[in-house]
Amino acid sequence: MAEKVNNFPPLPKFIPLKPCFYQDFEADIPPQHLSLTKRLYYLWMLNSVTLAVNLVGCLAWLIGGGGATNFGLAFLWLILFTPCSYVCWFRPIYKAFKTDSSFSFMAFFFTFMAQLVISIIQAVGIPGWGVCGWIATISFFGTNIGSAVVMLIPTVMFTVVAVFSFIALSMVTRGFRRLRRWWVKCLLHKHEDLNWVPQNPQPDMVANDCNTMARSRAETGS
Repeated sequence: MAEKVNNFPPLPKFIPLKPCFYQDFEADIPPQHLSLTKRLYYLWMLNSVTLAVNLVGCLAWLIGGGGATNFGLAFLWLILFTPCSYVCWFRPIYKAFKTDSSFSFMAFFFTFMAQLVISIIQAVGIPGWGVCGWIATISFFGTNIGSAVVMLIPTVMFTVVAVFSFIALSMVTRGFRRLRRWWVKCLLHKHEDLNWVPQNPQPDMVANDCNTMARSRAETGS
């Protein structure tokens, strides 16, 4: 079996740095979770692009007469939140779907709920926080309309990220509950459940077989 080589993030060869993670959706993620995992990855990408667009919006804010603090914070959010969001919530859910790890699921829920709160705050747009949200953008229309129009773009994007984050959290929560429900039911009923009989009566093997059955039931939604 060939050794897996880290391939993410993809970096040009002239940069003296190597990728930190191995990522292969088709090879790592079970088919029933593949679509949702990719959607979460696209959400991470959208969030990263939004932070970059927000930097441009804060530059327009600065040119239009706003303070330099917002531009500096926008740059900080971009270089800080882009890698941290990948490591703190996307990698845990990637590992959770890959290995069915309860710990990874819990890590995802904890960090992604924080991400959702941050997205809502960014969409609201409190002045001085380095984000072009609704409050900051609407209030700046009376100062410089051109800059405010540019600020409106990341404002809408932050709103979309917040809405999609809430939907994604709901989808993962439903899938996790369905998976856990069938896993517990399988452990409780063992061979009585649909005439299923474990091939190995050892507790660890029963748990593994229950894991497989739970995945199958969760996929069908029954």
